[in-house]
Amino acid sequence: MYILLEAPVFTVEAGLKAAEYGVDRLELCSDFGEGGETPSAGALAFLKEKVQIPVFVMIRPRGGDFVYSPEELYVMRKDIAFLKSHGADGFVFGALDKNGHVDKEACKYLMHAVEDSPCTFHRAFDISKDKDKAIEDIISCGFQRILTSGGENDVSKGMTKIRKWLDQVSNQIIIMPGGGLKSAHITDLNNFGKLKEVHASCKAFRPTESNYSHPSVSLSNDPNAFKQVLTIDKSLVNEFLTEIKNNQAK
Repeated sequence: MYILLEAPVFTVEAGLKAAEYGVDRLELCSDFGEGGETPSAGALAFLKEKVQIPVFVMIRPRGGDFVYSPEELYVMRKDIAFLKSHGADGFVFGALDKNGHVDKEACKYLMHAVEDSPCTFHRAFDISKDKDKAIEDIISCGFQRILTSGGENDVSKGMTKIRKWLDQVSNQIIIMPGGGLKSAHITDLNNFGKLKEVHASCKAFRPTESNYSHPSVSLSNDPNAFKQVLTIDKSLVNEFLTEIKNNQAK
């Protein structure tokens, strides 16, 4: 069985390069610093003109928690409909209630705009209160996959739980490991032969092409913010593709 490689991309440059390097699917986002927010329609439309692989889009109106007001949910639903009209192949979102459980009402409200497009419940799952209940709720809402680091800060720490879920529920929903995922994790995760998809940023930073830097004005707390640009690392993509190929050959 083929293991699909998805890469989150935050720039048009990264999206083009990811497709060129052999990534199977893009998760298009904005705002790397917040962990991903809804991207622009222009970025989606451009990538859909240039790449042949599917492009899923993040639907998240702001950073912070995943407890959304009715107004925010309305905006999210409008974004889904608008981005779908611009060629989005799938959507990535999630909502929690004030007690840390999946907000099924909110998710189903958003699903009405999704129609038949596949959806991923993102890492809001990892901060939910009861993971087993969350999985049941996410399945009942109609999501096709869960992006997870195993309920921990990264995949290395959440490996045991990810393997458990791959074994127990992968016939009901795709468990897609992501969040600090390394190529070396692929073999461990595929022990049961049930690994179907993985999510890896393969991110890198390139130097800015600007020849000018203002001597005193800074628009960010990050001292490197205007010295580098987020992109994707071809060698890291190749490492993942090699590990995936090796696991498929077993």
